[in-house]
Parts: sequence; structure tokens; C-alpha cells
Amino acid sequence: MANLRAGLIGLGMMGRHHARVIRELEGVDLIAVADSFGDPHNVADGLTVFNTVEELIAQGIDMAVAAVPTILHEEVALQLAEAGVHCLVEKPIANDSASGRRIAEAFESKGLIGAVGHIERFNPSLQSLRERLENGDLGEVYQISTRRQGPFPARIADVGVVKDLATHDIDLTAWLAQSNFVNVVAHTTSRSGREHEDMVTAIGHLKSGVVTNHIVNWLSPMKERTTVVLGERGAFIADTISADLTFVENGTFQTDWDSVAAFRGVSEGSSTRFALAKREPLKMEHEAFRDAVLGKSLNIVTMAEGLETLRVAEAVLASAESGSVITL
Repeated sequence: MANLRAGLIGLGMMGRHHARVIRELEGVDLIAVADSFGDPHNVADGLTVFNTVEELIAQGIDMAVAAVPTILHEEVALQLAEAGVHCLVEKPIANDSASGRRIAEAFESKGLIGAVGHIERFNPSLQSLRERLENGDLGEVYQISTRRQGPFPARIADVGVVKDLATHDIDLTAWLAQSNFVNVVAHTTSRSGREHEDMVTAIGHLKSGVVTNHIVNWLSPMKERTTVVLGERGAFIADTISADLTFVENGTFQTDWDSVAAFRGVSEGSSTRFALAKREPLKMEHEAFRDAVLGKSLNIVTMAEGLETLRVAEAVLASAESGSVITL
């Protein structure tokens, strides 16, 4: 079978990584790239750098990655859908949910594969965590907590911390729990002088009854990417920077320390850090997209899921503005 012909539009900070991974991907050839601002990172490597989506489509591509600014997602994605090209669009799916819905419906109506680049799902620690939760290793899940903090990323131009970073946590939380958000309440602040928020604290409630909380900002001098899932048998702690997964089980030993023994709750038990195969999440994301296009599997973040994540992000912003709980 001939290799799939891939195109890439957007050769910026994320586009350069997509180009590298597509070139390494078995069964896929990167045959065309486009960016109206040129090729600042020299990723074309002999390919002509086109200016428009139309020129990219004219090269006969089967699939495309759209790594353009969020505000351009709809324009680019709809042109690709109209041309019958499968598409992986960077997250968030669009600038607002109305735009995201039009994108999702366009790909569904054409019977095309549409994926959204919520890459955290493909982190080895979270992949392993999801599998262990499905196996019932934690028993009933009570709470999912995430912390995503770090310095301001210079690559951001058109969105705040909620749509750029918190969407990762919204997506991975619903995916781990296999349950959607039903309501959220949040507070945001802006300290960097930009028009968009750069810090958010949010609390959510999932349809399954799981409670969630999320601390996200780009004002921290330390970088942290942590997901904690608490359940009846203990807690899983996933660090997506190091791709480590640790399980701290509930204690099973009696204690003769009176002040501790009087507490009628769980106690600290053994801690286990699992040995995981640590593959690059972006490569796993591209493999999932390729396999979906080939009809082999559907492990992508679908556009319907990407749209739901954006709806929750909008609810977070609405809650912060109104000071009330927003029901989805």
C-alpha cells in the first residue's frame, strides 16, 4: 500500500515539531508545507513553502496537520474538509464553541477523520493511569486534581491560560474518568498586563460524581505538570514532565501512636513508582491519527471531544466573569 501523503500548515513553534515527527512516521510522507509567514525554523528541508491552504491541497494530500493560530482554525479546517482531507488541528479546536461546532460538523458530514491535538492524553504516565483505572486498580474514583504551572511561554499570542493550558486538564480529566463535566466554578486573574487571563483556579463536577480541581497559570518560576487521582484504594500521581506514575496505597497496618490512631480515615501505605516505556507523546498522537485515517483504530481525540473541552473552557471563563456556578 502506498504511503499516506501529508501536508502541514503552520511552521511555527509547534509546526516544526509536527514536521519532524511526520517525517519519522512509518507509512506517511510529508510532501507539502505552507505558512504565509515563511519558514522561521527551516523545517521545509527542500520542500516548497506555500502561502495558502489551497496550494497545499493542490499537491494531492490525503491528510493534514493545522498548527496555525487558534483564530485561523475554522478557516483552515473548513477548507480541508471541503477538499476531503483528513485533519489533525492543534488545540483548542477553535476560538469559540460555535466555530468548533462548525468544524466538527463539517468533518463528520464528509465522513472524514478529524482530530484535535490535546497531546497530554498521549503522555505515557496518563496512558498507563487510564489503563489502571479501567482495570479497577483504584476502585471507585473520588477526585481528580491537576496542577499545570510554569513561566510565560513566548509562543502564545491569541488566547489566555484557560484556552491554551487548562484545556489540556479539562480533556485529560474527562478522558481519565470517562465522564463529562456537568458544572464548573472558577476564578481568574491577569497579572502580566495582557488582555487575557494568566491564572485560573477551577472546581468541576463530573456526571459520574467525581469532583475535580485545577490550578493553572503561566506566572510560576517552577514548572509543574501533575495529575492526582484519588480513590477508595489510594491515589495515583502522574507527573507528565518526567512521565512518571506513582501509586500510594491506603495503609493496612495498625498504629500505636494515639493521636494518629484516633483519626477515622485512611493512613499512608506503600508507594510504588511504575516502570513505563517512555515514548514521545507527539509521535504517539501522530500514530493514532495515521491509524484512524487507515481505519485501523480510533484512539484520537475526536473533534466532538475537542468541542466539549472548549465548551467547558468557555464555562470556566463565564464562571470567573459572573462569579457563579455554570451548568453545562
